[in-house]
Amino acid sequence: MNCQSRWRTILSNRFVLVPGVIAAVVLVWNIYVAMHNHGVVVGRVVDVNGNPVADATVALWIFNFTTYEEKEHVTTDARGDFRFSNNPSYKLQISAEKPGVGRSDRVPVFLYFRSQDVDLSSPLRLGGN
Repeated sequence: MNCQSRWRTILSNRFVLVPGVIAAVVLVWNIYVAMHNHGVVVGRVVDVNGNPVADATVALWIFNFTTYEEKEHVTTDARGDFRFSNNPSYKLQISAEKPGVGRSDRVPVFLYFRSQDVDLSSPLRLGGN
């Protein structure tokens, strides 16, 4: 048996192949986490008709052992967009309100890891609450 054939046999063995695949998956996951853990949370606030709401107050609530604690407020821009830039948590809620327009429900956001960057897929909708 030549050297190349011997290496091929060793590397195709399940006791080498399975840990190698696991190590590759762990490496890729850790690279992904390192590139997406800046704590950025972005989203949009709209009214009941779907129009953007400027100058709405958006609150970030982070999970603190047993309850949610309000951590930070930001104000939406003219397009209704908002951005939090230093979320330290993996489990949070977001709510918005503007006097005269209404308030949204608290929307839970579950992340796969602490400080994960997230772009909310659905806008916060202000109602007549």
